[in-house]
Amino acid sequence: MLRTSSNARTTARRSAPTRTWLVVLAACAGQFLVVLDVSVVNVALSSMRTSLDLSATGLQWVVSAYAIAFAGFMLLGGRAGDLFGRKRMFLVGLGLFTLASLAGGLAQEGWQLLAARAVQGLGAAVLAPSTLTILTSAVPEGAARARAIATWTAVGAGGGAAGGLVGGVLTDALSWRWVLLINVPVGALVLLGAARWISESRADGARRLDLPGAVLVTAGTATLAYGIVQTEAEGWTAAATLVPLFAGLALIGLFLTVEARTPLPLMPLKLFRVRSVAAANAAMFVCGAGSFGMWFFMTLYAQNVLGYTPFMAGLGLVPSSLSVIAGSKFAPRLMARFGAKNVAVAGILITVAGFGWQSTMTAHGAYLTSIMLPGMLMMAGAGLSMTPLASLATSGAAPGDAGLVSGLVNTSRTLGGSLGLAVLSTVAASRTRGGTGTEALTEGYALAFRCGGLVLLAGAVLMLVWMPGVRTPVIGRPVSASEPSGD
Repeated sequence: MLRTSSNARTTARRSAPTRTWLVVLAACAGQFLVVLDVSVVNVALSSMRTSLDLSATGLQWVVSAYAIAFAGFMLLGGRAGDLFGRKRMFLVGLGLFTLASLAGGLAQEGWQLLAARAVQGLGAAVLAPSTLTILTSAVPEGAARARAIATWTAVGAGGGAAGGLVGGVLTDALSWRWVLLINVPVGALVLLGAARWISESRADGARRLDLPGAVLVTAGTATLAYGIVQTEAEGWTAAATLVPLFAGLALIGLFLTVEARTPLPLMPLKLFRVRSVAAANAAMFVCGAGSFGMWFFMTLYAQNVLGYTPFMAGLGLVPSSLSVIAGSKFAPRLMARFGAKNVAVAGILITVAGFGWQSTMTAHGAYLTSIMLPGMLMMAGAGLSMTPLASLATSGAAPGDAGLVSGLVNTSRTLGGSLGLAVLSTVAASRTRGGTGTEALTEGYALAFRCGGLVLLAGAVLMLVWMPGVRTPVIGRPVSASEPSGD
């Protein structure tokens, strides 16, 4: 009997780490799908335009409809996970995402594709916050959690980077429709694995969601992005531009007012009293605004200027994909030695250098110096910065707010990215002045990279000035002397 009991305990000890990493695998697979669909459509945009007769603005909204719905409803998704169960929301979000992918792949009109992309973004918003919360709940704080977060970051970043290759292969070999339809079998497999491996968890408290807050922040973001896009055709002083810009700002202001007064807010403003949470999310927003458009402009440059096929454009970005994964996985080692804040700032500065190099592109650029090397530099820096930023943003919040804070991290990055893409697309279009020649397009893309680099530089300054050098205490709980520094 004693031997049997001992064997059982040994088996339990061995199976616990295995189960933990199966949970991490399922969470990372969900995150991979969510981030992949931000960029996978980029190399298929030209084929979508031909098939569905989309305008240039319509093409941007293929990307932005997903990103805005994703960012706008992610806080709601994070809070829903806290209150109704992280596993449940993971499964609901992934199911909605998978069905919307099927609808988008079968779309016959441009509006059908845009609607499907928006619903995809809604599903991703419900799914994504749970991925990080499930992971941090399954892995105890310390070196193991840092490695797990690094894996999550690498998989997410790799999903964004791999989108070009995956989209190129599917578009060339099959059709642009398969950049969406591929999510259906993959999503079904992840659903089965998640249902089996992930355990349910939720926070205590009243189960009521702040739907007005979610609607206001999403409507405000979408309206603001629309106003920015209008500047390309109407200019900054036209009523068609100013009305949506001011309306978007008013809606966001109303959102903040509602959050300050509602008993159970979608985004409790008290979270921003935690300096590490506030600074890391601000840096996420600014860095997302500067870097989100990289894949969009890189694939357009490769196809519209250098004449690459979708497959060649995707293949050309493979080194960048490997660089972002390497940077994400190497970050925890540097964090242990130099501190999360210093590694995040260094990563942002490396990305700025890559953006500066990319902005020297020419209409007859060589692959090595116009795509591969600057792309690797940009993505290595992004990988180095995202892991410590995610760690800093989640280190100072109470366990009951884990899903909310995880949603806030993704919201900050994606919301900044969607608005940044709208601004940088307008900047690029203003430089081309309607020209479609390779020289004009190159000038527009180069200016977008220069502006993106300046925004990222502002993010590095923000980190240096605002981010604390030590961990900020969790609201309502002192930090013990044995807890590690968050610097």
